[in-house]
Amino acid sequence: MGSTGTVLRELRGAQKSAKGVSLYSRYVNRPAGRVLAAGAYRAGLTPNQVTLISALFTYGAVASVALVEPSWTLAVLAYAALALGFAFDSADGQLARLTGRGGPDGEWLDHVVDCGKLLLVHTAVLISFYRFGELPSDAWLLLPLGFQLAAVVTFCAGLLREHLGKAAASARGPSWAAAPAGPVSRVRAVALLPADYGVFCLVFLLLGAPGAFRAGYAVLAVVHTLFLAAFLAKWFRELKALRAG
Repeated sequence: MGSTGTVLRELRGAQKSAKGVSLYSRYVNRPAGRVLAAGAYRAGLTPNQVTLISALFTYGAVASVALVEPSWTLAVLAYAALALGFAFDSADGQLARLTGRGGPDGEWLDHVVDCGKLLLVHTAVLISFYRFGELPSDAWLLLPLGFQLAAVVTFCAGLLREHLGKAAASARGPSWAAAPAGPVSRVRAVALLPADYGVFCLVFLLLGAPGAFRAGYAVLAVVHTLFLAAFLAKWFRELKALRAG
């Protein structure tokens, strides 16, 4: 094994494209994942083991939100665990690219963990609202369900867009499949911040103030729903263009 510095340099050269990535993922989560991937490499962990570590942190945080009465202590611990889980979620892919040990099994496991995360984090908020929240109205219990719908549909539709786009491009030959990525837009990277899972995790720092948490969570729910509408229209146009091209 090389030194940690050598591994980090190799990881920097094995990054995904920054196109379509928010500033948080580009400058916070991916660098954090790079450090964790280097540590995992030095420890001899496999990418799938790193995925399971990500799940441990994420699902532990989700369980705490559902089962423990909100407080500032819970807020800090839950956020830290969610952020670490997200960083390890980046680390598994980086480790796979570094070692060449990625495969369909690892991609499948990563997507299963991600899908479960999106389902459970909003379920945990719903349970917390029901068990501990002094809600102004029972209608607030519908908010996590709506947010969950927007998050899961965005995730599934995005995956389908990626895989159907690759299949269509491959069917048209190497010139389509190997089309270069466009330039990275900083404006787009800023605009995508509200839809980034890492930014979403920040709202859990407000758990110690239930009213502020509800307000922040509601704002993010509206923003994610608007992003879903925009993404669906964009992805549909892109797939339609592939069919017609």
